[in-house]
Amino acid sequence: MLEIEQKFADADFAAIEKRLTEWHMRRGEERGEADHYFNAPDRDFARTDEAFRLRRVGLANFLTYKGPKHPGAVKVRTELEIPLRDGDEAAEQFMRLLAHLGYRAVAVVRKRRRIHHLERGGFVLVVCLDEVEELGRFAEVEIVAPEDQVEAARSVLTDAAAALGLTNVERRSYLNLLLAAQGTPQPADIAENAR
Repeated sequence: MLEIEQKFADADFAAIEKRLTEWHMRRGEERGEADHYFNAPDRDFARTDEAFRLRRVGLANFLTYKGPKHPGAVKVRTELEIPLRDGDEAAEQFMRLLAHLGYRAVAVVRKRRRIHHLERGGFVLVVCLDEVEELGRFAEVEIVAPEDQVEAARSVLTDAAAALGLTNVERRSYLNLLLAAQGTPQPADIAENAR
């Protein structure tokens, strides 16, 4: 399955939720998330356009791998998410295991997320309204679909985002935005400075 997603900066949560209510969306939960990102010992995920994280949602723990992005205006990439044992101890044990294997902690992205679900164009559309620490308010619109339905999902997603009034597309991940805000050089910056 592939994740088809677009992120939008400076989101007006009230206007988006008003439109979603008109569409008879199913409101999901509101929750805090802490995404602990790691870099591999054998390659630099920033350069290979991959991501590897431990997501903490309360006491729940999830391991997520995201593959390189496909070309195009809408972000399309492989996403694998695996639930781990719940609890602080399980998260700490997993992070110690990663350190022993040579993985390096990069940063932690913390956010409050409101999740809305609805059906649109034959797909389950998920709209997340994120208040990200140090970065601000964002809306993410996402569909998960098999590879043979990517183009249809991309079209539904683009139409839904436009109907929600979302225009300020942000292609960078929260991790990249946070590292840039903290002044950490990004691969493009490193390559530019090396010239």
